[in-house]
Amino acid sequence: MSSNGNRTAHARPSSPRRNAEAGSAEEQCARQVIDIVPLVMRFLRREFRRHSAPLLSVSQARTLAFVERTPGSGLSDLALHLNVARPTASLIVNRLVHQGLLRRAEHPCERRRCVLSLTPSGARRLTTVRAAACAVVAGVLSGGSAGDIRAISRGLERLKVAFQHASNGSNGVDRGGA
Repeated sequence: MSSNGNRTAHARPSSPRRNAEAGSAEEQCARQVIDIVPLVMRFLRREFRRHSAPLLSVSQARTLAFVERTPGSGLSDLALHLNVARPTASLIVNRLVHQGLLRRAEHPCERRRCVLSLTPSGARRLTTVRAAACAVVAGVLSGGSAGDIRAISRGLERLKVAFQHASNGSNGVDRGGA
């Protein structure tokens, strides 16, 4: 540093602490993800409630999507995914079972555990809700150029792969997304 406190071109290489303060590309990207994902989720929840409320609640849709992605999952897995207590997850499942959208069966090896699966009606309802959500998101993205859309898509695919890889270090249960 020069005598006036400014860094000069001849300063020695930054220490890891200085790099962390300045922010590596990974840290800057992490900040963007942390800032943008909640914004997107708030938008999706608001639009979901507006367009899908008569069909499913957000929690019900997330439950159906989770069961579709993780065949053979149980109530505890669902509670972890939804970040709710088991009794809350049980209430959501009960409502979906009552509506004929979800099936709950006894685990073949563990009497106290259940296995969740979509019914054909549940799969159709989930498809309908997803299509409506995709239409809303496509409308938001429609203002971008084809190059922008491809770049967003590539970035999201990379983000998905990175987080799937990181999630595999847990107990193997997919706790991500919708």
